[in-house]
Amino acid sequence: MRLLCFDVRNTSTAIGIFDGAELLDTWQVSTDVRRTADQWGLLVTGLVERTQRMEDLEGVCVSSTVPSALREVRAMLAAHAAALPPVVVGPGVKSGLPMLTDNPREVGTDRVANAVAAADLVGGPCVVVDFETATTFDVIDVAGRYVGGVIAPGVETSLSALGERAAQLRQVELERPRSVVGKNTVAALQSGAVFGFAGQVEGIVSRIICELGVGVDDMAVVATGHLGTAVIAECRVFTRHEPYLTLTGLRLIHERNRS
Repeated sequence: MRLLCFDVRNTSTAIGIFDGAELLDTWQVSTDVRRTADQWGLLVTGLVERTQRMEDLEGVCVSSTVPSALREVRAMLAAHAAALPPVVVGPGVKSGLPMLTDNPREVGTDRVANAVAAADLVGGPCVVVDFETATTFDVIDVAGRYVGGVIAPGVETSLSALGERAAQLRQVELERPRSVVGKNTVAALQSGAVFGFAGQVEGIVSRIICELGVGVDDMAVVATGHLGTAVIAECRVFTRHEPYLTLTGLRLIHERNRS
């Protein structure tokens, strides 16, 4: 079936179309809380109909960490895609993944989708590292159960905060500098961001592996998210890079809730 998926985050929204398990098209747009349902409709219809027809879609699955944006997306679907019964990830929606946390309802829907996709792709034990507004670590144990995770400041979020709070520092492009030791302020900031966050990821993953009591070679570590390309390239712990992991998780969740 042809499925439309939305992964709405604080900074950006990923939109994808699947035909069965095949991801046909993807788009990354800004998440603007001022965008109305009609504006969402114009945006989505314009993107989809570049390669598809809206009437050929057979389902839709939505994950959102932004309540105000989710409200407008729901209204957009009711107005512009009323024939598509939506699956909105949240309490009451089946993920097929045991959630061993104190309060499963408070786990972000994007993190649930990531864990579902990782469990399907690589099984457990596994860590998913998602580079978005926050950098999140989600952990699946050897029995394939979601056991919790870590939330850290995102790379670009940290750089923006540093630029705003330090009078003599500036906003810089997140890319790998030529050397660890920067010869100027821009290179020094880039070094701190790229190599600093790479070290953070490696350190946290190492501690997770130790806490789970598994071998390093037994742990799959999956990278995703669109804000960490430069950092991912410098991390030695990743065994797999899946840029559209969350969308894949939404497809799987939709399949488990079609009835």
